[in-house]
Amino acid sequence: MESYNAFAPYYDRFQRGIDYAARAAYFDGLIRDFGGEKGLLLDLACGTGSLSLALAKRGYDVIGVDQSPDMLSIAQQKAAEAGERVLFLCQSMEALDLYGTVTSCVSALDSLNHLTDEAALARAIGRVSLFLEPNGVFVFDLNTPYKHRELLADRTYVYEDEDALCIWQNETDGTQTRITLDFFAYQGNDLYRRSGEEFCERAYDEATIRRICAEQGLAVRAVYAADTREAPAETTDRWVFVAVKEPAV
Repeated sequence: MESYNAFAPYYDRFQRGIDYAARAAYFDGLIRDFGGEKGLLLDLACGTGSLSLALAKRGYDVIGVDQSPDMLSIAQQKAAEAGERVLFLCQSMEALDLYGTVTSCVSALDSLNHLTDEAALARAIGRVSLFLEPNGVFVFDLNTPYKHRELLADRTYVYEDEDALCIWQNETDGTQTRITLDFFAYQGNDLYRRSGEEFCERAYDEATIRRICAEQGLAVRAVYAADTREAPAETTDRWVFVAVKEPAV
């Protein structure tokens, strides 16, 4: 999985449309509705820490894990400025290694789609299961096959900020999408600095996710359309899974 280091300085400015407080409230509600507690929570692939901080403000003790040092540097700075105590660890999802167990885990914004090898996805979910307490709740979202086919597709998007530009290009075979990002940061005197990032996402079907979770000791209790309590439709672009760690027999 790629590290998102070139993306890090631009991530927050081009994700400003995300209401992290609302997403934290949504995840919090799912965790508690499915038997979870406000204890130690893992934010898997936490990026620049916006969701981690929003969950900390809701009373969770948060551990944020990401494999991008540049993303985590921004997250640590934001936590210090907000006066929130969040432990950030630089690790890949497949090699997650915590000091002990957590009561719940979230993974947001299609992070698990970046694991394009099914075995790697299974390892990541298995590591979450290993460190999740019995009856602990794992909430995660995934971009759907519909989104890969119809919305990402072979499309190009342009995002503009006051002093930066992002050109987002997709190339898909319907299941796996290669995403190329080119950033142009204004340096003054009509000069721009260019940087770039490439990564892939894979669309998994619901049956595969349910099977992998079951194999790793997690029971999928619900699947919702993005940020709702409604059943997914054919045109749902993001699924939200709620899985619970099954106690040992």
